[in-house]
Formats: sequence, C-alpha cells, structure tokens
Amino acid sequence: MLDARRRACLEAMGIELWRVRGEGNRLAENAPSHTEPPGQGSETGGGSLAPQRPLPTRTHPDQAPAVANLEPAAPQRATTVLGPEPSGFSWEELEVAVKTCTACDLHETRTQTVFGVGDRSTSLMVVGEAPGADEDRQGEPFVGRAGQLLNAMLQAIGFAREQVYIANIIKCRPPGNRDPHIEETAACQPFLHRQIALIQPRLILSVGRISAHNLLGTEEAVGRLRGRVHRFDPGDIPLIVTYHPAYLLRRPQEKSKAWQDLQAAYRTLGGRMV
Repeated sequence: MLDARRRACLEAMGIELWRVRGEGNRLAENAPSHTEPPGQGSETGGGSLAPQRPLPTRTHPDQAPAVANLEPAAPQRATTVLGPEPSGFSWEELEVAVKTCTACDLHETRTQTVFGVGDRSTSLMVVGEAPGADEDRQGEPFVGRAGQLLNAMLQAIGFAREQVYIANIIKCRPPGNRDPHIEETAACQPFLHRQIALIQPRLILSVGRISAHNLLGTEEAVGRLRGRVHRFDPGDIPLIVTYHPAYLLRRPQEKSKAWQDLQAAYRTLGGRMV
C-alpha cells in the first residue's frame, strides 16, 4: 500500500488512485478525466490509460517494479557538437560564460540567464526545453505550474527537487515562449554538454520534444521516443524521454504514460544499478 507521502505526490501529478475489486489491497493509478488549463509545450499524441502498481521506496532498489513495454533501443546519438565546447571550464567559469554570453540574439531580450539548479553530484539530471516567463524573471528552471508538476513527478520516484540537477537546452527565454531556433540551440549546446560532463549523471531524463530532439539528434515524436532507453553521447549515458510537464497540464490523460516513464527511470537507476 502507498504511504501518505507517495500518495500525495501521485495525487499532485493528477493520477487518481482506485482499488480493484476482488484483488485485495492492490492499488492502481488512473489519470483524471477533467481538463486543466493549457501550458507550454507542443508535443502531441494520445494513448490509453493503464493501471500502475505503486512504486517501492528508493532505499530498496532490489524491489524496483517491472516496467511494461521497455525494449532495448538501437543507440540514437547526437553526432555533432556545434561551436567551441568549454571542455576545461569549472562550474564557476561556466556560470560566468553563460551569464555573459552574447552568441545569439536572445541575449538582447532576456531578463537574465537560466543556468540550472540542483545537486551537482546527482545520479539524475533533468533536461527541459527553454525557459519561460517565470524562469526568465527568477533565473531558475521549472518554477511555474509546470515546475510544480515536475517536482511532484520527481517525488513520486523518491527524489526531492534538490536531489537532482535541472537544466534546459538553452539558457535564455525565446520571446513569446516560441520554440528556440537552431542557431540558438547550437550556441547553448556546449554549455549544456559541459554541465553534463561535470555532473556525469547515471541517467538523463529528457522532458519535451525540443529537449529530446537536441539531445538525441533526431526529429522523431516524443510518443515514439518514450518507452525505450536511449544513449547520450558524449558519455554514453542512459537517457529516457518523457512528456513535458506543461504538455501534461494540457493533456492530463497522458499522465499515465509519464508515470510509466518515471518507473523506467527508477528501474534504470535502482533496479539495474547502471
């Protein structure tokens, strides 16, 4: 049976709990049928809702749940690093380089850069798409409604926000929250790659279409990329793709799929001890 903390996390994600008649105390999660206000994110897709078993605590990785529909994937790799990579930068030097960057036109409209936050020795790194208005004001990724949902998603697999590292594909907000242009992602790519190299996470959780496309060098839809464990180069790091929290706010019926992705992340980190 789920403890009170995990039950609260799943309820915050919008996954309702119901008891299956005739099967004892087994619980299953089902996504809600109501519609929430639109958020950022442009991924599309549909799907069925499937009951999920509760996740064990993170302190018992040998009890990690089985994850349905996970098949080994042929490696998909980002093959080209555009621009000079600051391979020798320390954290302090990298922060200064990002803060003073004028490599693309986004520096003209930003309030401040959004470098990234969290535990720099973590096993789990979350990479989102681009800062929004709230992030541009506060200088921190995922601080709006989508950030609140992301926090609940992480807590559901045993991670507090402070225990992971959260960054975006680009460090400045595109005007009007539009998708970043290719020259903008190319200018920021060396910064993100250096962050990954400094952290050396055991798993990257890629949230959203733009994040997945840039990390994997592909144009496949998120719905086709999720459900598999990819590899990120440089570093040959396991990478799991899921929907952006803002997309889940707009399409709450997809939260059950995001829950499967979170179970996959838990299993990759704990069950397999990658």
